Amino acid sequence: MRRTLTITLHWLNLMLLLFVLGDGGATVWLSLAYAASALGMCALALALGLMNGPGPKLTGAVRALHPWLHRALYLLLAWGAVALAAETLGHALPGPEARKLLLALLAASALHATFNLWRHTALGDGALRRITPRAVHHIL
Repeated sequence: MRRTLTITLHWLNLMLLLFVLGDGGATVWLSLAYAASALGMCALALALGLMNGPGPKLTGAVRALHPWLHRALYLLLAWGAVALAAETLGHALPGPEARKLLLALLAASALHATFNLWRHTALGDGALRRITPRAVHHIL
């Protein structure tokens, strides 16, 4: 159940983020759906510990940085979601506008995905198998 929830939320957040950014002037419902999904993922990560550990094959500075980079991703996810929800509902928050935060989140997500691809291929630790549905494991 936990694995399914983690996978679903990761992919749902990515798809909704792309829809919100691709729409330009995203609809109210799409923006609020993304914000709810993102904040839900953050809440579940805090409550259930959805953040995976660095894995035994990561060593040195990368291993030490791993949990902090994960926390930074969740912080950016929550910040962007709150900013988007506030802007959608007609409120301005101090700080960067929501679109800039969401673009930064998309860039950070791309780095996160690239890092996990490296882990999966170079280290052979199965990082991609943990975050993809079992139906695509025959490809990996």
